[in-house]
Amino acid sequence: MTPFSDFVPVWISVLFLIAILFPVFMIAGLGRKGGQTPGQGNKIYGFILGFYFIYLAYVSFACLNGWFDEVSLPPKILKLTMMPLLVFLLLVIFNLPIYKSILSKLELSDLVKVHIFRLVGSFFLILGFFEALPLSIALLAGLGDVITAVSSIFVARAVKENKPYARKLTWAWNTFGLVDILATSATAFILTKLSIETGSQGVDALAAFPFCFIPAFAPATIIFLHISIYRKLLAKK
Repeated sequence: MTPFSDFVPVWISVLFLIAILFPVFMIAGLGRKGGQTPGQGNKIYGFILGFYFIYLAYVSFACLNGWFDEVSLPPKILKLTMMPLLVFLLLVIFNLPIYKSILSKLELSDLVKVHIFRLVGSFFLILGFFEALPLSIALLAGLGDVITAVSSIFVARAVKENKPYARKLTWAWNTFGLVDILATSATAFILTKLSIETGSQGVDALAAFPFCFIPAFAPATIIFLHISIYRKLLAKK
């Protein structure tokens, strides 16, 4: 008996669990780089890792104990995880002096290239391949994440090399990435509504372990990162 859902083979679930760690360490790395001193940077790194590991442990406990099983609007996984995390990031972290200090020290290219972690979004395509998700959201979310991730390499390079078009390119890329995550969330909401009303396939796989980490972690964190990039762009102007 394993805790993994039966939507996909176990090895895919294990691979996803490994992959989801990369964004956590990469975001913590931003905090360390933005510290005013190496000692402060290491403390920030440890705090971010500790925060996300505690948060993901809570998500795991809730998921494995059936807190997200009931199909409802808004989905319980969003009410109990994503929404509180988003509020915390935007209303608390966003206004802390330490966050502002980190943001001022980081290069714009650092904030852009960290989005390479959105290659993890390719698991949407895998879930779609195994018919665990409707093809509409699998393609929208999967391709959107992969495009955002791969293009972040070229945008970050343009910024680093101070290309004349770098700022406009960053504005366009950042807006695309933000719209993609918002569109994915809206599509998941619509599919859940249709599932309740008509019995069609919903996004149940995203409320099962370990894929519950996707809605619990990704939307709030990615939205926060995109808004941070807008803030950096406006500050540089």
